[in-house]
Amino acid sequence: MPLVEYGVASSALPGQTESGDQHLLRCNQCGILIAAIDGIGHGEEAADAASAAALFLKRNINEPIISLVEGCHERLRCTRGVVLSVASIDPAHGMMTWLGVGNVQGVLMRSDTTKGNAKEVLLLRAGVVGAQLPPLQAAVLPITQGDTLFFATDGIRSNFVESLTTRENPQRAADRILKEFGSGNDDALVLVSRLTGIRL
Repeated sequence: MPLVEYGVASSALPGQTESGDQHLLRCNQCGILIAAIDGIGHGEEAADAASAAALFLKRNINEPIISLVEGCHERLRCTRGVVLSVASIDPAHGMMTWLGVGNVQGVLMRSDTTKGNAKEVLLLRAGVVGAQLPPLQAAVLPITQGDTLFFATDGIRSNFVESLTTRENPQRAADRILKEFGSGNDDALVLVSRLTGIRL
């Protein structure tokens, strides 16, 4: 069974040919790594920074999350830098580890609302990967089949969180959020990942 069912929707700032917002979903030794990356600014230099970050994550996919972000910070020192949110899914143990640097919003919507909070929001730490890295502390959450992870860059208005549900198809959700909540004055990306391969 696939570990996730996902959808992604993105748009570049009007007048730009490239978006500085990128995403990553890759299997690793424990499960899967999921990230949303926003290059600082927009245009080619922002896209280059985001691409460099995505490439570093792919090449070091099995590293713990904090080590990944610290290594990414060193790799990006010669670029504009990025903000990002990243999650590592461990389906065998039903756990997710996540952290965010900057303003890429992260929300976990639970499929079973009888077991604690229906919505978990990622604590974001101010900083820029490649320029000014804050002290890093990852959070660990229990997860179960049907839980849905949402990442959105700052080209998406923050009130999109109020519209979230676990019942919507991930691609339709990503398309809808971009259409309804895209600001139109920045690159924008929405990544929606429903967890399908978690042991119950």
